[in-house]
Amino acid sequence: MLQLEHLAELVEKNRAAAQATVEPITLRGRTFAFNKRPAIMGVINLSSDSWYRESVCVNLAQAVQRSHILTAQGAELIDVGAESTLAHAARVDDLTQKSLLLPLLKEMANAGQLVSIETYSPAIAQATLEAGATVINLTGHTDNEDIYRLVSEHDAAVIICFVAGQNVREVGDLDITNDPVGAMYDYFARRIELAQRCGAKKIIIDPGLGFYYRNLQDSATRVRHQMLTFLNTFRLRTLGCPTCHALPHAFEYFGEEVRSAEPFFAVLAALGKTDLLRTHEVARTKAVLDTLQVFSPQIV
Repeated sequence: MLQLEHLAELVEKNRAAAQATVEPITLRGRTFAFNKRPAIMGVINLSSDSWYRESVCVNLAQAVQRSHILTAQGAELIDVGAESTLAHAARVDDLTQKSLLLPLLKEMANAGQLVSIETYSPAIAQATLEAGATVINLTGHTDNEDIYRLVSEHDAAVIICFVAGQNVREVGDLDITNDPVGAMYDYFARRIELAQRCGAKKIIIDPGLGFYYRNLQDSATRVRHQMLTFLNTFRLRTLGCPTCHALPHAFEYFGEEVRSAEPFFAVLAALGKTDLLRTHEVARTKAVLDTLQVFSPQIV
């Protein structure tokens, strides 16, 4: 059971990191002041293979409607993907992804919404940035330099995900330790340096807790790793870049109440000073953050 003593020990060991601040990011004239309050990223899935059914949109009209709902609920940024990250999901070629993403992106850009595109394909990154995307949620390693340069050219932001594999669809086992931040820190330091050399200035990092590794199928092992990572996230902020987390589901524990899982993990994410929370449950997650803010402005 997580206890107050665990949190006190964690802070005592990492007092300097607990005071670290990160750079604010401005997208299309809107500034995310992460040091004052975390932001919420909503989700639209254009793949019918996606597990979280509430976020799946099977046509353009549904996707546009969901984008407006997410914005009204409090999402400041919306992440859109056209290929599921599930291991058994069908691969979606670039041409098909463009046919799904670009019409929606046009509608959302015209509505003034800030759009993130989840991809590991340079072709998808280029097409969507040209169409008005403001963030590339980068879920792979191949051709990253090309994507970083594209991000720079369009004055966009990039979310660099921790991926133990070539991309989110080609992962195996994750090296799990009692200190999840150690390996991640070196990984992100190298990739931040590369991105900056390619001209990217607006950089966010993501530990990739929503990815499907073979050795994290045991629910207790997976959830413990996720909880440890959430609570240790503030240590990554010493890199100077904001941190994003995709809030997980833990169906094995929540069962029929699985839609309450992401808001629960939002508490741990906020305690760990996560800057951007990616969630399918925007309204519930916003309520959690608002409640924590009432308790103390310093807690989030």
